[in-house]
Amino acid sequence: MPKYVIEREIPGAGKLTAAELQGISAKSCSVLRELGPSIQWVESYVTDDKVYCVYIAPNEALVQEHAAKGGFPANKVSEVKTVIDPTTAE
Repeated sequence: MPKYVIEREIPGAGKLTAAELQGISAKSCSVLRELGPSIQWVESYVTDDKVYCVYIAPNEALVQEHAAKGGFPANKVSEVKTVIDPTTAE
């Protein structure tokens, strides 16, 4: 199943409190339960003004639907074509 990286522009994301991040995570999980098992949130990376999320889903439309229902921005959605790491050099 395809994997996607979602770039979310959220000014001040790096300053969100643990409680705020917990609330956002809970909302995301609630929407995921509503959408069913074909979409999965893998992890997210929070930077100063953006959040980068990794999702597994059958298509970009379902990723966009999750964002819309959750009230999250999805400024850019990119399908992962391949994954490399330091062992790729071997």
